[in-house]
Amino acid sequence: MPSLSANLRRKRILELLKARGALRVSELARELGVSRVTIRSDLAALEREGRLVRTRGGALPPEPGRLELPLWESRRVHMKEKAAIGRRAASLVRDGETIFVDVGSTTTEFARALSPELRDVLVVTNALNIALLLENHPGVRVMVTGGTLRALQHSLVNPFGTRILEELYADKAFLGANGVHPEAGVTNANVPEAEIKRLMVAHARAAYVLADRSKLLRVATARFAGLDEITALITDAGADPEAVAALTEAGLRVVQAG
Repeated sequence: MPSLSANLRRKRILELLKARGALRVSELARELGVSRVTIRSDLAALEREGRLVRTRGGALPPEPGRLELPLWESRRVHMKEKAAIGRRAASLVRDGETIFVDVGSTTTEFARALSPELRDVLVVTNALNIALLLENHPGVRVMVTGGTLRALQHSLVNPFGTRILEELYADKAFLGANGVHPEAGVTNANVPEAEIKRLMVAHARAAYVLADRSKLLRVATARFAGLDEITALITDAGADPEAVAALTEAGLRVVQAG
């Protein structure tokens, strides 16, 4: 039987991990017909993507709330809900404003929904895909933050990712998140990106978190804002009422987009 390509082999590894809950290098090498060295290389690549956690001799699933999907894959999860959130958030932008736009699939939908009637809006973003998406918008000027490219999200992060942001202030910031929790606040799976988000929140007059229902009451690795620092959470109409109530009781304004 011909050997699988690296992409297909890694896809199969993730399928087996989901089915079994834990894997060993030896069994993967035997089942996939490749060397242990190749399997270790596959596991290392998948760990860098946040898809699993390597152990001595094998791998485990990532901790709940810590999983970070590549941008192209996360865009396929709750697509309609993210589009609705993006449209609702885009309706808040006014002519002449300076806005920070964070990386992520939901903020991408926000950028896509910006009205072509807007004029003289400055978008400052650390998301290369969003910068390219907006480059031909007639009423938008785009400034990218600079920094070091993080390919998983097409994002720019430290080193040097915060230097421009330290000198700028915005009317509004629109941010993605991997978790929104009454006690833990707003959190993100990736620490370098959380540093950028934290500065955007600090340098904006209003900060909006765009997060679909799957992110509510979850806690990811790095906190970047307390609920009292967020102007509003914009989530989808299908969010769990109990989750919405818990966040509202904690003092967060929740807007549901249908």
